[in-house]
Amino acid sequence: MLKSVPRRKCAACKIVVHTPCIAQLEKINFRCKPSFRESGSRNVREPTFVRHHWVHRRRQDGKCRHCGKGFQQKFTFHSKEIVAISCSWCKQAYHSKVSCFMLQQIEEPCSLGVHAAVVIPPTWILRARRPQNTLKASKKKKRASFKRKSSKKGPEEGRWKPFIIRPTPSPLMKPLLVFVNPKSGGNQGAKIIQSFLWYLNPRQVFDLSQGGPKEALEMYRKVHNLRILACGGDGTVGWILSTLDQLRLKPPPPVAILPLGTGNDLARTLNWGGGYTDEPVSKILSHVEEGNVVQLDRWDLRAEPNPEAGPEEREEGATDRLPLDVFNNYFSLGFDAHVTLEFHESREANPEKFNSRFRNKMFYAGTAFSDFLMGSSKDLAKHIRVVCDGTDLTPKIQDLKPQCIVFLNIPRYCAGTMPWGHPGEHHDFEPQRHDDGYLEVIGFTMTSLAALQVGGHGERLTQCREVVLTTSKAIPVQVDGEPCKLTASRIRIALRNQATMVQKAKRRSATPLHSDQQPVPEQLRIQVSRVSMHDYDALHYDKEQLKEASVPLGTVVVPGDSDLELCRAHIERLQQEPEGAGAMSPACQKLSAKWCFLDATTASRFYRIDRAQEHLNYVTEIAQDEIYILDPELLGASARPDLQTPTSPLPTSPCSPTPQSLPGDAAPPKGEELVEAAKRNDFCKLQELHRAGGDLMHRDGQSRTLLHHAVSTGSKEVVRYLLDHAPQEILDAVEENQPLFPSGETCLHQAAALGQRTICHYIVEAGASLMKTDQQGDTPRQRAEKAQDTELAAYLENRQHYQMIQREDQETAV
Repeated sequence: MLKSVPRRKCAACKIVVHTPCIAQLEKINFRCKPSFRESGSRNVREPTFVRHHWVHRRRQDGKCRHCGKGFQQKFTFHSKEIVAISCSWCKQAYHSKVSCFMLQQIEEPCSLGVHAAVVIPPTWILRARRPQNTLKASKKKKRASFKRKSSKKGPEEGRWKPFIIRPTPSPLMKPLLVFVNPKSGGNQGAKIIQSFLWYLNPRQVFDLSQGGPKEALEMYRKVHNLRILACGGDGTVGWILSTLDQLRLKPPPPVAILPLGTGNDLARTLNWGGGYTDEPVSKILSHVEEGNVVQLDRWDLRAEPNPEAGPEEREEGATDRLPLDVFNNYFSLGFDAHVTLEFHESREANPEKFNSRFRNKMFYAGTAFSDFLMGSSKDLAKHIRVVCDGTDLTPKIQDLKPQCIVFLNIPRYCAGTMPWGHPGEHHDFEPQRHDDGYLEVIGFTMTSLAALQVGGHGERLTQCREVVLTTSKAIPVQVDGEPCKLTASRIRIALRNQATMVQKAKRRSATPLHSDQQPVPEQLRIQVSRVSMHDYDALHYDKEQLKEASVPLGTVVVPGDSDLELCRAHIERLQQEPEGAGAMSPACQKLSAKWCFLDATTASRFYRIDRAQEHLNYVTEIAQDEIYILDPELLGASARPDLQTPTSPLPTSPCSPTPQSLPGDAAPPKGEELVEAAKRNDFCKLQELHRAGGDLMHRDGQSRTLLHHAVSTGSKEVVRYLLDHAPQEILDAVEENQPLFPSGETCLHQAAALGQRTICHYIVEAGASLMKTDQQGDTPRQRAEKAQDTELAAYLENRQHYQMIQREDQETAV
């Protein structure tokens, strides 16, 4: 087949096939891993276990389960050599040799892998046959009586369902339903859903944009020990909890959270962090399985028009209905609701301008500043009356003159701040909890709102079980982030019920088992090394290279059972110590405020640990002899002395000779010598020729630059040298007559087609254009897609989007 033929990839078994070849899969009886079983008398006798789903692979990570050796990698889609046989369920992989993979393994039962406890086996899911209306007229009476019986069960029970769940309960199983909101978090959900389809049964993963959670929850309502994972923002979690209330499941399944939204205050409260970065899905599933079940208060909101307010108080655009009648996080009115309402209305009018988290935050900041100057909420206290548990707080509120009042259920608010703070024993208030049946009432002035971001708190008014709030004019309000302008109303807040949630637990894998004779050491002496964002983006998939690119920061001594919060304090002390043992080298930059820990032990790659989850992880979980941290403001590899490309005194124009390199009338080197050095990956020779006056912009007879040849040989050292010393024009230079590659391609096109991820990163960071097309009309991202390198294609897509935003911003500035 031609390279330009489109391909499709199955998310469940990761098979890649040309689109025209899909019809041939039925002819060869190839099927994806089964997600259900057919109904019928023959299938009743089927075994209750699941067989392996063996698939031939041309690429395979990891090592052979039999011999323990790695797999030879083939980097082209058109290579027909099979390197491995692996199971789509349990992920076991073997070399495709008789010595490693035995024929009898084909019929062996599958264990479903390390996440078997949360996987719903396909043997539980039975596909039902659609009933046929072939009853005779003599049975009409009997059919009518059947209808009368079924009508008592309600319309939902009588509806035909395509699948029937027949579970086999086990105390060791915690079957999981995954609900993904693909629009949350800048469309992160659309990408992460593919990973869940790979690890789990596709019938237990649901896209919320395809009808919501109700139908799936109804189908699995009889499954024992069920758990739910909500992938989205706090609004997505509230949607699922409200659906569970409607269905009245007994007992209600606990809900875990994978935060994909912007604020994620409920996720922070339950230790799931402030947002998803790059944690492996496999670890997320383990956290859901090991999490603790806790309760969450939910509060009813009932609003009715204020009979004492006259018709002249009604403003244009105001409504007499709240956006939600129940809240899990908070209900507020005043300044914060006004800012949120303006943002919401602007986004509804121009959704194309709000496709970036950074732009959204900038809009929030600008709206808040303009609202502060206008003072639209300064008279809030004059138009409200607050009664909590029968006590009138209005006089206290009028003395405080707040511009915002919050009725808070959870400790977190406004993307992670803690407005209630930590009242000590000498205060009249108790610490805040999300399961105590009490609301915290807090007032904010502009000063206390500003102090929130630096650890301050609002004015604590009271803790209560019931609130009656009366407004005398239209005031902006928000319910869990959903804003509206509410007419003069009387609002009652009371406890509705308690939802069952999953709280991420502090892992105990670092503590020794009872059979382990080695106790946890009293102290740990660990080397700390930091990684730049430049190197992390380029090398996070290659642990060994990333370790080599790290910069030593110093050594810390921490208790053996310390968590990452305590370790953070010791690391930050390195900046304050005098020179000596453990002190930071003067050549290194100071740590920025945004640094975070990297887990380098439990996954096949490095990944970031959210700062909100540091108290849940032990030092020994993410480090052995050395701990790695990511510093976004650290200079990249090209700016560090220890990893700097060897340089020499060069003139302003690197293509002209110097007096030291060309004594007398020595002629500069020929271009063919430079090409040969690039082809042979001879870095020392290329550097020597350049010092002697060689032209780094030389092209061969096929218009290929030295950078094209360096990319062809995969020489990272030569590529870095050319990027550092050749003119900028070399980045987007195109070849014209090369028979092996499409005509008109740049060096970035070539690197993407060859799957050279690190080199691609070097070229992109140097400023190469990602929108440039070859003569076939392909961008570098499309070349990576054709090479079936999905990670590289995703990286190039993100960088391409970033370049487009930069270009738009520059045009706007001009």
